[in-house]
This record gives sequence, structure tokens and C-alpha cells, in this order.
Amino acid sequence: MNSLALLGTILLTASSLSNPLDGETRASCTLEGESISDLSSIKQSCTSITIRDLNVPAGQTLDLTGLKSGTTVTFSGTINFGVKEWDGPLIAVSGSQITVNGASGNRINGGGPSYWDGQGGNGGIDKPRFFRAARLDHSVIRNINIYDSPVHVFSINRCQNLTVDNVLIDDSKGDSGGGHNTDGFDVGRSSQITIKNTRVYNQDDCLAVNSGTDILFENNYCSGGHGISIGSVGGRDDNVVRNVVVRNCEVANSDNGIRIKTVYGATGSVSDITFQDITLTNITRYGITVRGDYTNSGSRGNATDGVPIRNLVVRNVRGTIRSGGTRVMVLVKGASEWRWSGVSLSGGRSTNDCSGIPSGSGAQC
Repeated sequence: MNSLALLGTILLTASSLSNPLDGETRASCTLEGESISDLSSIKQSCTSITIRDLNVPAGQTLDLTGLKSGTTVTFSGTINFGVKEWDGPLIAVSGSQITVNGASGNRINGGGPSYWDGQGGNGGIDKPRFFRAARLDHSVIRNINIYDSPVHVFSINRCQNLTVDNVLIDDSKGDSGGGHNTDGFDVGRSSQITIKNTRVYNQDDCLAVNSGTDILFENNYCSGGHGISIGSVGGRDDNVVRNVVVRNCEVANSDNGIRIKTVYGATGSVSDITFQDITLTNITRYGITVRGDYTNSGSRGNATDGVPIRNLVVRNVRGTIRSGGTRVMVLVKGASEWRWSGVSLSGGRSTNDCSGIPSGSGAQC
């Protein structure tokens, strides 16, 4: 027998499982209003959770970690977060076979203009990261719309077999409002990750793969930031990036197009990387850049070989570089097995400062 109970702003409706042979009945729950105090009980009771028109109190995480296997979370209406100087995250999700979905017209606001000071995570006031996806297994995040993140948006860490599909990240107001370090997708210690059909407007990396294996980034649009990046790699507990494919993407109005950056003096490896069918439009600094001299305070000007870059394929990368920008920049040591073809970049300039390109690779500055 179905039951209906109203607990403050939480509506719970009991419903049978699709396979009722185990005799268990689970509820569908809706969380809305001004409080998330009952979220813990919702997670214990429900495998279908709707979060609708919710105002999350300042300094609190919308904590969706430890969800029951098979849970679906749907964001509906407008979700707002109160403003406070803290590290966040604003949203955290973990579990197995989880679906995070957005209803039509959903909007998740991070309150970025209240934090943006031009310093991002490098200084100024403390700013919360937006969405921590950690220990998600065989799960999907799709159809959600994120606006005005204080700093980094998606932190994907220790996940396996995760798909992110049709997600909007719109931090475009930060272009003139002091947005900084608003990375779209940071990936670490994860495998079998697919990110597709997304649109990212931000002021830092659209994608940054810091460590992980078997990662696909396809059919995505990136604007206003630092481009699509492998790295920086080195200086972490896990410094291996292997089998990353970036294809059918466009990078527009950004500092860089595609790049690989490894940390000066560090150890690790970057291997089996493919950039294919990439369009670059109105790139300011570098169309393609591969460097082994990265430090957080700037490039050193000479590379180290502790994080070698092996089996790098760059195929059919075309586009435009702004006046004063550089079409291709390579500064590496110990690289091998590169295959470049179909690179056609116009505008900008060439450079004589490249070094370390493997012979016979087809790569040239």
C-alpha cells in the first residue's frame, strides 16, 4: 500500500521496485525549499530523488554521497547556494549505478560574482569548488545546466565508467567579472571516463586530465578559457595519464587550443594521446602547445624528461590564431612515437624555440 508523508519540505511517496521479488519497497522523494537538514534520511529511504527549487544554506554541501545503488537524482527548477568563504564543494555525489539528470529548464547557480576577485584558487577570498564527483561507478551525469561557479566546476576523482553528457557550464560573466580557475572538468585517478556533448564557457582549462586512463572527450565546445589540456602531470600521488582521446571538438576565443603540460623536475608518464578533428577559432596564445617545463608560477624555458610523452597523435587540427599568438610550440625531452598529420593553422606566427620533437613524427613549429 502506498503512503504519502510530508516532512517539512520533503515529499516522500512509496513505490514498488521494478523487480519486487525481494519484497522491498522504496520511496521517491522531493527536496525543495530552504533546508537540506533531512537529506541524510532521504538518501537512506529513496532511490528516486528530485531536487527542485532549492536554496542551499551558505557553507553547506548538497551531500549526495553514499547513495543507494541505482539511485536517480533529478535537478528541477532553480538551485541556489548561499554565499560564504569556504572550500566547498557545493555538490558532492558518490555511489554505484547512479544517474544524475536535469529536467528541462533546470538551472544550478553557484553565486560566482560574489566570489570572483581575479585570483581564483591562487589567493583572495576562499572559494568553494562546485561539483565533486568522487567514487562514482558505472554512473551518468547528464542534462544539467551550471552557471557562475566560484572556481573549479567538476572534480572527477576515483571514478570508473562515468559518462557526462549534454552538460552546460556557463561562467561567461566571469570574463569581465573576475572569474579565474573556473576549470570545466578536472579528471584524476579515474578510468573509463566519457565526457561528450558539453558546452563550456569559462576562464581556465575546459578539460584538464591530471591522471587517469581510458578517457574520451568528444563533441564538446569550449570558449573563453585555456583550452583542452592533458596535465599538468607530475607532483601528485598519481602521475600517469594513458589512453586519452579528444575528438570532434571546437575551442574558440581561448588562450590555447590543445596542450600537454608536464611538471618540471617531476616523474610520471603521458602515453597514447590522440587529438583528432579539432577546430580552433580565434586562439590568443598557442594553437598547439606541448611542454615539459611547467611550473605553477610559469614555464621554465627548458624541459625535463621525468614525465616522457609517448605515442602522441595529432590529426586534422585546423583553425585560426590571433595576431601575436603562436601556431605551434613544443618544448619537451625524452618524447617518442609521435604522429602528426593534417595540422593547418592560419594567422599567428611560427617560432624557432621548439625542441625535442621526435624525428619523423611530422610535427613542426
